Amino acid sequence: MVARDDLEHGQARVNDTKLHYVTAGDGPPLVLCHGWPQTWYEWRDVIPSLADDYTVIAPDLRGLGDSATPTSGYDKDTVATDVRELVAHLGFGDDRIALVGHDWGMPTAYAYAAQYRDEVRALCVLEAGLPGINEDGKKKLWHTRFHGVRDLPERLVAGRERLYLDWFYKEGAYDPSAIDDAARDEYVRCYSQAGGLRGGFEYYRAYETDAEHNRAHAEDPLELPVLALGGAASFRELPIRDMEAVATDVEGEVVDRAGHWIPEERPAYFVDRLTTFLDDAA
Repeated sequence: MVARDDLEHGQARVNDTKLHYVTAGDGPPLVLCHGWPQTWYEWRDVIPSLADDYTVIAPDLRGLGDSATPTSGYDKDTVATDVRELVAHLGFGDDRIALVGHDWGMPTAYAYAAQYRDEVRALCVLEAGLPGINEDGKKKLWHTRFHGVRDLPERLVAGRERLYLDWFYKEGAYDPSAIDDAARDEYVRCYSQAGGLRGGFEYYRAYETDAEHNRAHAEDPLELPVLALGGAASFRELPIRDMEAVATDVEGEVVDRAGHWIPEERPAYFVDRLTTFLDDAA
């Protein structure tokens, strides 16, 4: 098994921005797209096991982690294209990838699969919904509305990043200890960097554009295998409902003893469930 300290870090200029990424393992490509307020580091406990069978690619998405923070391009069609160009840069442009997305990584992964259908063999999504699909109050979530306000959240949160982000790690969890102090330190380091807060909030500010894109993509449902997982203490069936509205081959599960942070709260479960799904989808 690959040790966490043996993960390879790199940077690539793709789609007019610069992405930091982590790779590990050897085999068919498996791309992991993180969410907010996290970075590639949310996959730290699952990458070593997944790397036994796959070449794992875990980027910091545009504007997040140690990737560059451009002023635009935060709609998920564009973020997905960033990731696609990274996959090609790493030598897998001719491969059909397996793709995982958590939180904002979910609509990013969906946008990838919807735009580049012949290049994705299987899709797993965790703990989020799709803007524009089954709209039933998603945008009324307090933080979705707050983060969508131009400039104000940055001014109010700056200097208080640890206090603010800690609230989400605790409130979104079944087991708050799953995101330990070291992980929180790493996330806060990234979101405290110049542009770090803005990069994260821009994902929310692209909501209406994402909704328009998703409705257009949904007119031609995905036919590839999809696994949708929701935490029992968080989104529950929402990811399943949304994927069933945009894809024809969906299996879903509500994950016991997990909140929003499934790869950190239930890493062994997640590895087993994902690899079983990918084996069946082969």
